[in-house]
Amino acid sequence: MEELIVIGGGLAGSEAAWQAAIRGMKVRLYEMRPSKPTGAHVSGNLAELVCSNSLGSNLQDRASGLLKEELRRLGSLLLQIAETTSIPAGSALAVDREAFSQKVTEVIASHPMITLVREEVLEIPSSLTVIASGPLTSPGLSQSIQMITGQEHLFFFDAIAPVVRADTINMEKAFRASRYGKTEQPEGDYINCPLTREEYEHFVTELIHAERIPLRDFETPILEGVRAGAFFEGCLPVEVIASRGLQALAFGPMRPVGLRDPHTGRRPYAVVQLRQDNLAGTLYNMVGFQTNLLYQEQKRVFRLIPGLESAEFERFGQMHRNTFLASPVLLHSTLQLKSQENILFAGQITGVEGYMGNIATGLLAGINAARLARSLPPVTPPPTTMIGALCHYITHASLKDFQPMKANFGILSPLPDLEHDKRKRSMQYVSRALTDLELWINAHDLIPPIHAFG
Repeated sequence: MEELIVIGGGLAGSEAAWQAAIRGMKVRLYEMRPSKPTGAHVSGNLAELVCSNSLGSNLQDRASGLLKEELRRLGSLLLQIAETTSIPAGSALAVDREAFSQKVTEVIASHPMITLVREEVLEIPSSLTVIASGPLTSPGLSQSIQMITGQEHLFFFDAIAPVVRADTINMEKAFRASRYGKTEQPEGDYINCPLTREEYEHFVTELIHAERIPLRDFETPILEGVRAGAFFEGCLPVEVIASRGLQALAFGPMRPVGLRDPHTGRRPYAVVQLRQDNLAGTLYNMVGFQTNLLYQEQKRVFRLIPGLESAEFERFGQMHRNTFLASPVLLHSTLQLKSQENILFAGQITGVEGYMGNIATGLLAGINAARLARSLPPVTPPPTTMIGALCHYITHASLKDFQPMKANFGILSPLPDLEHDKRKRSMQYVSRALTDLELWINAHDLIPPIHAFG
């Protein structure tokens, strides 16, 4: 069996390498970090989480929860590691970033069928290859991808939320709680900073007028006729949301629903939530507060939030250019490149958004690479499953309106006679998805090999 080349050691590349390796393939996994940094990553570990430390809801009646259950049944390595390095986050799955990436690196590097190579790839091999270089693909590799695709990349801007030191949060104003009391921890999984109407309106005014980091000349649309160079709606900078109207944040990331301030006994007018960012509980990230403000402006404006008057920032928010393909014209739903079917793409570069979507496409690319190596036909999950729906969307969407897509029930194949109740309706989709997934797994003999990662 030929050796598989995997380019990129992020979530998708790590999962792809593992899935191919446990199916008997020799894998050479290339990761350019730490010798060549990206500007957003801070370590050389595989599968480093850059934006948030949350992998989304665990609830099965949520799209993210369904996707996780599908990945469990397909034997996802990274989901297993995420669950072993999880930290309190209510009904969501959040991880200690460092512990998660360290464990992924340890497991991947120690697998006897995987060789980890710390080099930048500049030319795409002619052999069986999975490209999972991510949204921060290096300029050299980008040129090679452009050569084989015959098109420029699309791109959008993504933003990262600040992280503050827990011991600098003023708990005389802030309080611990989870929305509607949904928590495994008696005191609540989140730190909440409440704002009155006057405090909220003052904060929004200062936020809108704060100075931002200017975009550089190369950060302009590069594929005519396509929505390029725009912010991704699912990860908008907080100042962009605020500019849409005075109440935009109060109905967005600062919505106070399901919370009551124990200091006043009332629901706040608005609230900023902070989620635990590491296992030790010494760092917290500002939920939904991705930003492109100048660092000194972040310190000034975010310290207007009650409870953060003296906050020390372990990491400021930042914005970076994320690159993705025109997948609807370039890729099959098997994630193979139409013009060269021995090349597969996976991860955020394909147009999937969210950590679990990246893992899901990496898993499928790894499975299909192993099948191609055995001269078996590649497979695509049914569009009634969340994994299948994501792959169908990115390869069948209208190119004119193509934007990165997270898991959501709206991309699933329609169901007749849907329930009116939202949760019951969601569970109808879940039941069908898991039934169809099991049938698909059995039909193609895709039961994952048992392989403990230790």
